[in-house]
Amino acid sequence: MSADPRAALAAALPEADLVTDPDVLASLSADDAEWAPAGRPLAALRAVSAAQVRAAVRACAELGVPVVPRGAGTGLSGGANATEGCLVLDLSRMDRVLEIDAENLVAVVQPGVVNDDLKRAVAEHGLWYPPDPASAPWSTIGGNVATNAGGLCCLKYGVTRDYVLGLEAVVGGPAGEYGTAVRLGRRTTKGVSGYDLASLFVGSEGTLGVVTEVTLRLRPARRDVPHTVVGAFDSLVAAGEAVALCTRRGLAPAALELLDRACLEAVEEWKHLGLEPDAGALLLARLDAPGQAGAEEARAVARAFTESGARWAERSTDAVEAEALFEARRLAYPALERLGPVLTEDVCVPRSAVPAMLARTEEIGRRHGVRIATIAHAGDGNLHPLLITPPGDDAARRAAQAAFDELLDQAVALGGTVTGEHGVGLLKRGGMRAELGPEVCAMQEAVKRTLDPLGLFNPGKVVGMPGS
Repeated sequence: MSADPRAALAAALPEADLVTDPDVLASLSADDAEWAPAGRPLAALRAVSAAQVRAAVRACAELGVPVVPRGAGTGLSGGANATEGCLVLDLSRMDRVLEIDAENLVAVVQPGVVNDDLKRAVAEHGLWYPPDPASAPWSTIGGNVATNAGGLCCLKYGVTRDYVLGLEAVVGGPAGEYGTAVRLGRRTTKGVSGYDLASLFVGSEGTLGVVTEVTLRLRPARRDVPHTVVGAFDSLVAAGEAVALCTRRGLAPAALELLDRACLEAVEEWKHLGLEPDAGALLLARLDAPGQAGAEEARAVARAFTESGARWAERSTDAVEAEALFEARRLAYPALERLGPVLTEDVCVPRSAVPAMLARTEEIGRRHGVRIATIAHAGDGNLHPLLITPPGDDAARRAAQAAFDELLDQAVALGGTVTGEHGVGLLKRGGMRAELGPEVCAMQEAVKRTLDPLGLFNPGKVVGMPGS
């Protein structure tokens, strides 16, 4: 590495917006996983074009400077956290919707496009982009691709990977010198030419290259006003039983979300939405089958809630009322952040195991003396226990970390996974190794070494290769 790598980097990128101010660098050095460690970057680049990304990667390879891509920084696993001496590559200014092809149901976007902005843009053409993480008002498509983000409606409509047809990425290794741009995937509905490298990049958290363009599948916009069913339960486990019953009966809500009392109280105290947080847990179901089928499915879901012990279950077609309830779900995480440092879980278990995982979550919280609030994409088994600690309480942080690790173990024991949508990043590397086993981890490390032999891209994340 050059004796003055920052000056060498500036010389290699003379027209770039290279950030070196320490305070600004600090703001770009971490995502929302406040418990994950972050290093001190050499600099940050606010890229505005794919050409600038290619030049930056090429220069960093020559200088031995690691590259850590980031978007809006809404991640919850430390995947966008700076490593010591890296270049933080901020892609949030690459925010153009390049094409909307209504005839073929395709959109082409840059990675900095915000999820909700894309939804609005395609809605003008009578189209819909379904993936909807709770951070959709702020998170970018590039970040969603990096973590294979899910969201509220993935129960019925799938996750980000299901909508990525192709992408452009800046890579190195076997494709050529570092800074080479490649196009992966396709824009046709079907295609099986070779290995599915585009899907490999989805969920890779920037460890294989830097995504500079994404080709996305769209759907026709939904025309009917969806039905909303709300059920209030005395306990988390009873709400979990309702989820399992809906699954056994083959019901297919577009969304089936859970909030416990702690979440409801935190949201109401903050935003005053008119919620009545007196239940142990609330289930929110959204059903969008057209016509009479939607009404019948809503009645069936309400019946399943009641038979599982709901103190009440109500159906609504009032769009304003329904949106307020789902807005409460989206606000739960930031509302809880106001109470103290939050360690966020992201386990996913088979849907039939949701009641058991909720029961084990409560037991683990009691045993470790840790306050745990739970939100969940309950319909697909993706649970987000949120471990909250008093500010500055080191003993509480240690107890929360022990509870966090035990929750990972219990999810795997129930046939689940340690991360459903937030990614591995820094927080889940140990859990991933325990889940996958040494043989599969060795395969993953081999892919990383082959496609990124210099270990340049987001080193130490996900696979956490020795020496990276």
